[in-house]
Amino acid sequence: MGQQLVIEPVSRIEGHGKITITLDDQGRVSDAKLHVTQFRGFEKFCEGRPYTEMPSLVERICGICPVSHSLASVKACDAILGVQVPETGVKLRRLLNCGEFIQSHALSFFYLSSPDLLLGMDSDPANRNILGVLKANPSFALDGIRLRKIGQQIIEWFAGKRIHPAWVVPGGVNAPLTSEHRENMLTLVPEALDIIQRTLALFKQSMENYREEIRTFANFPTYFMGLVDARGNLEHVDGKLRFMDAQGNIVADRIDPVHYQDYIGEAVEEYSYLKSPYYKPLGYPEGIYRVGPAARLNVCNGCGTPLADQEWAEFRSLERGPVMSSFYNHYARLIEILYSIEMLERLLQDPDILNTRIRAFARPNYREGIGVVEAPRGTLFHHYKVDEYGLMTWANMIVATGNNNLAMNRGVLQVAKRFINGTKLTDSAINRIQAVVRAFDPCLSCSTHLLGGPAASIQLLAADGKVLDEV
Repeated sequence: MGQQLVIEPVSRIEGHGKITITLDDQGRVSDAKLHVTQFRGFEKFCEGRPYTEMPSLVERICGICPVSHSLASVKACDAILGVQVPETGVKLRRLLNCGEFIQSHALSFFYLSSPDLLLGMDSDPANRNILGVLKANPSFALDGIRLRKIGQQIIEWFAGKRIHPAWVVPGGVNAPLTSEHRENMLTLVPEALDIIQRTLALFKQSMENYREEIRTFANFPTYFMGLVDARGNLEHVDGKLRFMDAQGNIVADRIDPVHYQDYIGEAVEEYSYLKSPYYKPLGYPEGIYRVGPAARLNVCNGCGTPLADQEWAEFRSLERGPVMSSFYNHYARLIEILYSIEMLERLLQDPDILNTRIRAFARPNYREGIGVVEAPRGTLFHHYKVDEYGLMTWANMIVATGNNNLAMNRGVLQVAKRFINGTKLTDSAINRIQAVVRAFDPCLSCSTHLLGGPAASIQLLAADGKVLDEV
């Protein structure tokens, strides 16, 4: 009789979810699924609110990447207003986003994933956490803490506070950059560059220790999607959509985000509250694609900053075509931190960056607006409709984690088939199944956390519900 393995909650991710693994009569894995068990409902309870509230309201979706939601939201609101944001306002939005990428990627790499990468997938689970990292390599852990603090400090200098800052507004931003804060940020650049370059060197040296994980962590052919600029380079805030197939062919390029529904469909499965977007020309579920750090580096022609371009070239040399293994998201995150630091310095040195013309004003001129940015975890869509008074009548959001839902599920299945058998639960297998999810850095619900309460319980169940093994 078949059995089912349940892992709940999945550890070291942002939010709460569970994994179920189904075994056949011979104890072989026949299916595996990632279940997102939290219901948010943001699209519905936004209805009836003034569109001007949306950038601040949607920041409450996430305590880790509120800047990404506010940027996608204001771009949708810009479209409703029908305005052109002043150039300095666009640059300031980009600068704020640099701080967001630095702090969010640092959190993912150092706090959530480095216990596996530094201590090893098979290390003592009692030590496999950020405190264990601090004990094993104090300088590495302190680098991670410092780098995240730098990113958060940049956000605070722009927006007044680090979480839910409410600084970007329809038409631009609500306050100019001061010369004092500009100089303060520039003084942080050398330190941040030193930290990220040390970390990149250490990570690249360690990759040889993870050949099995590289081979099995969602390593399969899919399409990839990301934003690129006019030259095809990496773009986080103002770009066009590009789709690449598994052979490295660009199958759709320079797609205005307002046409995203021509290319992306959304399916719903009964086992999860997370939607399953897919590439429409291939249909569902064949139209699986990936977004996020590695996908962005796959689809772009380069980063556009000197140090990041060197790392990008090394990243792309890992495989002849697109880099397939989602394990390499860890590498790509470090490259994007480097890119964000270089871009931060470049924009801060722009002579126009202290200009006080930072916002355009207007009444709503259109009933619909779409905003798309790259969040740290991948491409983020906000799509709004308003009535004649500017009140929200409809909203649709495709979060980065949703774009990766099909790939995450297939990745969980791939790892489960490699490391699980039906006789006994092992920490090695359980950790790797969770680690493949962590490689995507999913944000299931960043604004909801559990402090204390019961420990995680992993059970192996018979088909009739009888507990066969538990850890």
